[in-house]
Amino acid sequence: MQKVLFLSLLFIGFNSIAQEREKIAFGPYIQQMGTKDATICWSTLESSPTITDKEGNVKTIAEYKHHKIHLGDLEPNTEYQYDVLNDGSDEGKGTLTTYPDEITPFNFAVTGDSRNRHDVHAKIVARIMETNPRFIINSGDLVANGRSISDWEAFFGVNKELMKNTPYYPVLGNHEKDSPYYYDLFDLPNNEKYYYFTVGDALFIVLDSEGKQISEPNFISEMNSDTFWQSAFSEYFITQKKWLENVLELNKEAGFVFIFQHKPLYSAMKNRKAEAEQTRKFWGDIFERHKVQVFLNGHDHHYHRATKNGVHYITSAGAGAPLYDIEITLPETKKSSKIEHFVNVQINKKNAYLYVTDINGDEIETIEIKRRK
Repeated sequence: MQKVLFLSLLFIGFNSIAQEREKIAFGPYIQQMGTKDATICWSTLESSPTITDKEGNVKTIAEYKHHKIHLGDLEPNTEYQYDVLNDGSDEGKGTLTTYPDEITPFNFAVTGDSRNRHDVHAKIVARIMETNPRFIINSGDLVANGRSISDWEAFFGVNKELMKNTPYYPVLGNHEKDSPYYYDLFDLPNNEKYYYFTVGDALFIVLDSEGKQISEPNFISEMNSDTFWQSAFSEYFITQKKWLENVLELNKEAGFVFIFQHKPLYSAMKNRKAEAEQTRKFWGDIFERHKVQVFLNGHDHHYHRATKNGVHYITSAGAGAPLYDIEITLPETKKSSKIEHFVNVQINKKNAYLYVTDINGDEIETIEIKRRK
């Protein structure tokens, strides 16, 4: 049974925030959560510097300062109400619930490619909030341009009510562009590019399918282009693969294993089929060998599920980006649908159920996953 406690958070040096609370731009929102700790983040508008081009055109750029507080010595499976302002307003208030320290039923939500149709994104968020998830994972392309602060303003505006009460775990997509904003705004485990966390005996691993943000110099010849890219990226992905192997081995007794990355291993799009095959070749049999039950990704803007040797490979990318046609049916394809949607995952002591729900609240399909032996 959850207990309800109250946290009053007073930050020395932030009296001006309480006096000018309209300058709070993003948040507050919950990041790293554990059984006994949590992190709360928020951002304030500090100034509005300008730049002027040679024609005399002036552009204003919002400058934000990002804040975070780590809360320790909390009790497991306990609800806390927090207030980062303590000024009598509701602006800095939210609720967090620590993760349980025992195996107990819970649910979480998965969405992806929220990007630029903010009205669609808002409807998906409203559907997700109806399920009251313990946390949410976004499979990448949270925004259309990760280097545009206005895109992040829109993203946090849509997610404000959800994120102040629910931990939010992002996956790096190609539209994040390895932006400094991403690393400023989110506080994530490990190296923030790829990381993992656990809830009960369920293991959640987030991978980075994008690698380093590198531009090929103009002087690289076409003959040496492939060599350039292989050299630039191979070390990064090989290191990530070794890390994944180690994480899976360390957590081999986990009852459920969910892996997330942005790009698919099975694509229902003609122009991405070859890249997906190449990605599968790189990862080899690592997911099957470690009995991973579910691999979730975004990138292809629709719903698609393929299965291979006990692993469900699910594309869930229907949270706001323009939808893509289902162009091909693979031998591994089990279900596909061109519609906005999200996935509500219910985990109990014996099974997990993935309820794939469209923007209208209708069921696309339900998938049962058995606990690993």
